[in-house]
Amino acid sequence: MDTLSSTQPVFAPVLAALATMQSHDNQSEKLQAHEFLEKFQKSTEAWPLTHAILQSPTASSEAKLFAATTLKGKIVYDIHQLPRQQLEGLRDSILSLLAIYRSGPRPIRIQLCVCLANLAILMIEWKDVLEVSVNALGSGDTQNGSSILEFLRILPEEFAEGRKITLTDEELKARSIELLEENGPKVMQLLIQYSQSVSASFKNPQLMQCITSWLREVPVIDIVTSPLLDTIITGLSSDDSFESSIDCLCAIFRETRDDSLDSIKILYPKILALRPKIAQAAEAQDMDAFKGITRLFSEAAESWVILIAQMPSDFQNLVDAVLECAALDQDRDAISLTFNFWYEMKIYLVLEKYIEARLQFADVFSKLVGIIIKHLEFPTPEDGDQLDLFDGDRDLEEKFREFRHQMGDVLKDSCEVIGVTECLGKSFSLIQNWIATYGSQITDTSIPAWQSLEAPLFSLRAMGRMVEKSEKIILPQLMPLIVQIPPHEKLQFAAIMVLGRYTLWTSEHPELLEGQLNFIINGFRHPSADVVRASALSLKYLCTDCSEHLGGHIVQLQALYDNVLDSLPSQSKDEVTEGVAKIVAAQPIDKLYDMMKLYCDPLIARLMEKANSAKSDPEKLAVADHVQLLTIFIEIVNPYIDPSQENPIVKYCGNMFPILSTIVDNFMDSFPICERICRCWRYMLISYRTGMLPLLPALADKLVTSFAASRQGCFLWATGTIVREFSESRELVDQNTSDAIYDFFEQQALTMLRALNDLPPKDLPDVIEDFFRLATDALLYYPYKFIASTLCANIFSAALAALTLERQEPLIATLHYLRDFISYGGLNPPNSNGVDNPPEVQQAIQKILEQNGELLVQRILTGMMFSFPRDCFTDASGVLLGLLQVIPAHTAPWIGKTVQMLPAGTVSVQESEKLMMSINQRIHENDHKKVRSILQDFTNSYRRRNVAPRDGLGQLEASRFRFSG
Repeated sequence: MDTLSSTQPVFAPVLAALATMQSHDNQSEKLQAHEFLEKFQKSTEAWPLTHAILQSPTASSEAKLFAATTLKGKIVYDIHQLPRQQLEGLRDSILSLLAIYRSGPRPIRIQLCVCLANLAILMIEWKDVLEVSVNALGSGDTQNGSSILEFLRILPEEFAEGRKITLTDEELKARSIELLEENGPKVMQLLIQYSQSVSASFKNPQLMQCITSWLREVPVIDIVTSPLLDTIITGLSSDDSFESSIDCLCAIFRETRDDSLDSIKILYPKILALRPKIAQAAEAQDMDAFKGITRLFSEAAESWVILIAQMPSDFQNLVDAVLECAALDQDRDAISLTFNFWYEMKIYLVLEKYIEARLQFADVFSKLVGIIIKHLEFPTPEDGDQLDLFDGDRDLEEKFREFRHQMGDVLKDSCEVIGVTECLGKSFSLIQNWIATYGSQITDTSIPAWQSLEAPLFSLRAMGRMVEKSEKIILPQLMPLIVQIPPHEKLQFAAIMVLGRYTLWTSEHPELLEGQLNFIINGFRHPSADVVRASALSLKYLCTDCSEHLGGHIVQLQALYDNVLDSLPSQSKDEVTEGVAKIVAAQPIDKLYDMMKLYCDPLIARLMEKANSAKSDPEKLAVADHVQLLTIFIEIVNPYIDPSQENPIVKYCGNMFPILSTIVDNFMDSFPICERICRCWRYMLISYRTGMLPLLPALADKLVTSFAASRQGCFLWATGTIVREFSESRELVDQNTSDAIYDFFEQQALTMLRALNDLPPKDLPDVIEDFFRLATDALLYYPYKFIASTLCANIFSAALAALTLERQEPLIATLHYLRDFISYGGLNPPNSNGVDNPPEVQQAIQKILEQNGELLVQRILTGMMFSFPRDCFTDASGVLLGLLQVIPAHTAPWIGKTVQMLPAGTVSVQESEKLMMSINQRIHENDHKKVRSILQDFTNSYRRRNVAPRDGLGQLEASRFRFSG
């Protein structure tokens, strides 16, 4: 594109806006500058002005990078703004700019290469892309070579971003064959020529990156049999190209996964020859080199893992090299790179057909267990400060904790390969050795080398899931030792967590239960909050798995529960409550009411005391958290009671209900309290179903009055549970009850519609989410009453109003409702009664859609193009698919009208015509799912080109929901 120096004043506002963005001016000026630059990037004026800035001798590097980035966006998204005959001039100008920037700055050169690559993809009439680019950019010297290598690297990568390219799938596939597949051999020759003509080519990371980029387009055998392989390997000796050479080799390994034995035979000896670099890097403490070499061997082994299983003797040295990497990683920064290989290896070795490999590599996995346990050790602080093992580095401490759990997964893999007994035996042996070595040196203030005892304890916890309840070799000897662990914070924490991990095993060995229970209970007295939390968690698991053995301790545990509850953090309160509730649930039915009173009466007394004094938000939150403890009992203590008999837990719920109702009345403005009480009521309904019939009228009345007074969605959430549990299709629910439940739903719907009439949807997002989940349930369980209701059309209108929201959760709830609602206009709706959809129901739905469908299409399409979160797209396009299946003759014109209403210049006439032609063709072929795909592609493309909503939406702007009922 030709530009004149006289355009300098024209792009001065752009430079001024960029300067404002980079300055310390006030926020409003920066916002104005940002808006100006956004509009500039999408304007037709950006085409000549970006070139002018890039050619300007006075513009800053930042301004030129902005111009190059803007030009890339113009090519990707706005190529329709240029007549096709101007594309050749655009290509030549980009090539000229690349010549200017061949020596840098590199970020600008990269952006220009991306421009050229995308233009090459979109300009399908350009047939000699490789020849023109090479001739223009050159490949003989290192400077021009940088540009051509950059372009060649980027070209395949941009094809991988195919969804943002405005070509059809067929055009994109054809262009891929033309530019990549057919040019692969030529690119190979260019790269070989470059590597041989430039003596230091092995030091150039761009060469390695280019080879990596073309690996999918060129047979891997062509690369490994060419001089390029030695160039890549030699690149490992250069600091400049080390990382890119590692990347390239790992990419080559991945390409040899499938039936590439000839390539592997060439690669294998060359890779093994690099094994001395492992020890060299470890000895030199060069962690970057060590991580790179570890990655190299791990990825090779991972890529060839099935061959390793098939030919274990041939690949023994490679597996040993990976093990060596794990063993020599003193800083524990590289070993995680080996984890996936051990996992993949395990998958094959546990198969009977690979038993030979399993036997051969048993010694490797046995050594691996020892290496892992050693790496599990906490660090020993250099200054001897045992209270701060990580010298105040909390990020390093958190990283170590996460890392330990990853290593635990490797221990589980090892258990599957060499057996649980051998792995447990290694941990047990280390514990015995520690006791023999240091046991006599323990004092009240000092426990020597505690790290070497804590690590095998942690390993036991990590392997717990793999241990069968029938294990009788190691654990019977080990468990008595665990409960004698000395009272060091981290040791006691580890020991208690081990006991919590083996509770299923303990349930089969109740003779050891007493000691473990006492050890865990003693943990509640420890001054460390971590040990107390561990005790709470382990008590939960012990009570859960050993509940049938703990009946004799139920009174003792209630005393403990009552004593420690107030001192526990919130999560630990929940965990301990879950545990003791499991013991209550295991009691005989004739004792359940008394046991509930024993445990829950003190909770209710505490709850009323907290509620009577709660004034501040933290105090109200404490009330809500305490309600959660009662909910846990309701959820867990759920015995089967014959419907003809009174349920003792429902009887107790009858005692609770007026107390909870009073708390709701007093804290109507507290969302946490109302939400937790609604949750408690929901679990009463879910746990005891028709047993709750005596309480149902009072509960329904409370939900209606509470929602009307508070407009909090949690009351609709609880309403939905009643709708589901007492619907027409449920057993033991008579018709009168079912009819009353539907009337109850309509009362809630009426209140909701009035709320939407008073307030815009943006003020009620959470309530809208809960309402449309409720409406979806009502439609599912009472479809014919719902559709015949006078509120049906109003609820549909409310859904249209809700589509103006931009929050994901309420939008998804609304879209789910709309999809289900529209499906009743067809033959197969998702109803719960399993009968065919009557014609009169189909006609009623179609009538509503014909009256409101045009607005629905507008809301859905504009939402997908402008405002919907990405995760809403599937359901939004599902609504369009439903409309196309139910009323296709109306839907296609509505789509066309919506596209025509988009802001001028955002969609070309040709693009609009092409879209509607494709849609009409697919509708004619009855291929509605393809129409859905076409619309998703169109809206995605439009959204990328127009990242934010633009001015001038006009008729597409939302109107307020109105309801006069």
